[in-house]
This record gives sequence, C-alpha cells and structure tokens, in this order.
Amino acid sequence: MTILARETDTLTRDALAVLQPGFTGTRAPQWLLRQLADGLTAVGLFGRNITSPEQLAQLTAELRAVRPDVLVAIDEEGGDVTRLEVRTGSSFPGNLALGAVDDPDLTRGVAHELGRRLAACGVNLNWAPSADVNSNPGNPVIGVRSFGAEPGLVARHTAAYVEGMQAAGVAACTKHFPGHGDTSVDSHHALPRIDVDAETLWARELVPFRAAVAAGSKVVMSAHILLPALDPELPATLSPSVLTGLLRAPAAQGGLGFDGLIVTDAVEMSAIADTHGIERGTVLALAAGADAICVGGGLADEETVLRLREALVRAVRDGDLPEERLAEAAARVRTLAHWTAQQARGSRQQGSAPAPEIGLEAARRALRVTAAQPWQAPAEPPHVAEFAPVSNIAVGDETPWGLGAELDRLLPGTTTCAWRRAEAERAGTEALVADVLGAAGDRKVVAVVRDVHRHPWMADVLDALLAARPDTVVVEMGVPQAPPAGALHIVTHGAARVCGRAAAEVIAGGATGV
Repeated sequence: MTILARETDTLTRDALAVLQPGFTGTRAPQWLLRQLADGLTAVGLFGRNITSPEQLAQLTAELRAVRPDVLVAIDEEGGDVTRLEVRTGSSFPGNLALGAVDDPDLTRGVAHELGRRLAACGVNLNWAPSADVNSNPGNPVIGVRSFGAEPGLVARHTAAYVEGMQAAGVAACTKHFPGHGDTSVDSHHALPRIDVDAETLWARELVPFRAAVAAGSKVVMSAHILLPALDPELPATLSPSVLTGLLRAPAAQGGLGFDGLIVTDAVEMSAIADTHGIERGTVLALAAGADAICVGGGLADEETVLRLREALVRAVRDGDLPEERLAEAAARVRTLAHWTAQQARGSRQQGSAPAPEIGLEAARRALRVTAAQPWQAPAEPPHVAEFAPVSNIAVGDETPWGLGAELDRLLPGTTTCAWRRAEAERAGTEALVADVLGAAGDRKVVAVVRDVHRHPWMADVLDALLAARPDTVVVEMGVPQAPPAGALHIVTHGAARVCGRAAAEVIAGGATGV
C-alpha cells in the first residue's frame, strides 16, 4: 500500500468514525454493516427502528457482529420523548415530573432503571438528559423535557440523571448546550436566538452544564441556537467560541473544562441545513470543536453518510479542517466506544437490579391535585375530551398520550374524543363544546389539555366547557401555567403513559385519590 493510500484510508476511517447516522427498518441494512466494517463507529436509533426489546436486542447484536465496540445511540429521554416505547407511551415520567418531585435520589433511580433497560437491549449511548432551564414557559420544543425553570433545581437533577444513567453502563449525553430553554423558536424549523448577556448565561443556562461536567457526563450535545453574547454570527454548534472557548476550555481560562465527547444535534435540522447545508455545517462543527455529528432523524441512507464522509476528507485536503482536529475527534469517539464496551463486560458480570415500578412511583409523586370540594369517584364511566396541540418533531406523533385508555382500564366504558386546533377552529368553540356535552350526556366530563397557556383555541374551548359544566375535571399534561380550574384539577407535568395512569387513579378514586 502506498503512503497516499494509507493516508486516504486513515482519513476515510476517521471521517466515518465521527458520524452518528440513522437508518430505516428494524434490521441492520447491508449498507450500514458495510460502513461499520469500513470505520463507522456509531449508529443512531429512532422509533422507526424499534418494535420490542427483543427485536432491539437482535438489531444491536447484528451491529456488534460487525463492530463489537459500536456506539449504539438513542434519543430516550423518558416521558414525552420515548423511542423504546414509542408505540405505547413511556413507563417513565419525563424531566418536569422529576423536577416537580425534587428528589434527586428518585431521579437517579429512574435514570438507572431506564439505563438498565437500554443496556439490556444493547444500547450504550443515550442522547439525554435535557439540561435546559425552561425559563420561557412558551418554549415550543423544550417544555416538559426540562426539569424546571430554576437553575439550581435543573442542575441537581441533571447531575443525578447523569449518575444514574452511567451507573447502568450507558453513556449520558447532556443537552442542548449552552441551553435551549429561553427560546421561542424550534431549531428543527429555524434558527433560535437568545438575546441575553453573558452574566445571565452563566447564572442561568450554564449552571446545569457545569453540574453535568462535575458529575462526569461522558457526552455533551450542542444546540443549534444563536447567542450573540458568545458569538454574534455562528450558532453554538458551529462556533469555536462556544464549543472550544467555553465548553472545552479549562475553568482557569473561563471555560467549563469538559474533556469528554461533544456531539452535535442533528445537522439536518433547519437551523443548520437551511443556513449552511449539512456538508458545510458538518465541516464547520468539527472545526469548531465538535467530535461527532448526529444525522439521520430525517436523512437516513448511505448516500448521506458518504456525502458527509467525503465532505470531511475534502475539507482536510483543502485545508479547511486540520487533519489533527479530525483525528482528535475520531479518537474521542473511539475512547467512548472503549468505555461502553468495558461497561458492558462489567454489567454482564455484576448484573443490575431491576426497579420496574419506579416510573409509576415517580409519576404518582409528581401529581399536583386541586379539588374544589372532596372528590368522589364518578358513579359511571366518564367521557374524556382531549384537546391536543400538534406534537413537535422531538416528541413525534407516533406516541400515544392522554389518559382515556388508562381511565377505561380502571372504569370500563370510559369514552374518549380528541380534538386538534384545525378541527376545533373548523367546528367553532360553541359547536365543539356542544359535541362534547352531547357525547357525555349525564356522565362526568374529563377535559385533558397540554400547555393550555400556549394555545388560545384550547383555552377558549376549556373556558366554554367549564361555563357549561363547572363539575368538569381538568387534567393538564403539559407545563402548568394556568390557574387550577374545574371540580378537580390535576397537573401531571408530562404526557407519558405512566402520567396518564397516575391521573386516572385519582379520578377513579384509587389509593392516591383525594
């Protein structure tokens, strides 16, 4: 082999090593196995790849048959954002519920059990937790994915989550650096901008990330957001000032001193793809200090992998990306892969005690119940009216939410109708309320809302429904901002299946009722 051929081979393998692509299907496609053999070191999984724990374990075994140390990543936050239980809803409440309980030991235990289940299926890198401080209650993409709006609370639960997840042998990925909580734009669709000064960032956004670094988070994920106080031109994912000057630099130089792996949020998101393109965005991210590129939530094919591989190789040859920077990034990916392989061997020897009910325990403890008078369970099955916003891309629209199914399990005969904004506006508030009351008849009405403070149409319908039937039960499954209303008001702090079950137990008058 010539020196040039060896150099080309090294560059190609390093370029493949820094990619974390997705794919379609529930079996590993041949192109993916081929790229793993050629140097690809990580694979990203999404809901489309998973049907059951058994199938997932078989899939990850196929990947490891080609590359035993492969990083298998997943976006499994628990709560509203679940891939492991994408078709049923999560067995774990999300971050906001855990923050509402404010018991770091519980958060640590939930993360450990979630990590244990991931590890049992062969997943060793979780793109979680979200360490964003949800200081903007109107945030369209973070919301219940955040532990809360107070930096200290978010920090202690971020650290506990990282510790619990990694104790199960799964690398935690703290996101979205340097903080996506104060945004009014979803970076899946456009480039958000946070116009606060550096002092505010240090006192608010960066507090949980410092805690995550101190807790030993193996990975940090960058956000596609513009923070002029740090870089007036480039979003965090592409900014040397943010990734190298802030996240990577030691504390003595004004940084956070993070020495683990930096991965980008998905480069095909509009905030990057529509401004720089995915190839140029990938090169700029590596040059800025990122070590790995997440791609494949939307683009999930071999052509995309090859395009990004060639863009990186070409950038090195053209002098746009130092070869040493690419080699350093690839080395960090391989170091993390080595750590996860060691953790897997250790867990096989020691095992990890399951805690199957911890998610339900957390969901029950997270409930906030306000009763206008002592609550009595309905004499007959109620009628549930769900008023649903359009799901953001992070949550997806595959995962069921609400509490109709859980309430029907406890009170057989419960009926459910669901309304979205377009249907509600087409029908009109008066006709919609008449439809709900007609379907309910003399039965109790349970109105389920999600972020009612963010959706005027939803608030209008709820007000009209309460005016007609003051005895309506109201269940808020998003961020609670509106004051309690109805005969019984339940805040679940999330829309996971287990949150619905906890609320249903209260309505049905179970052990946790009021």
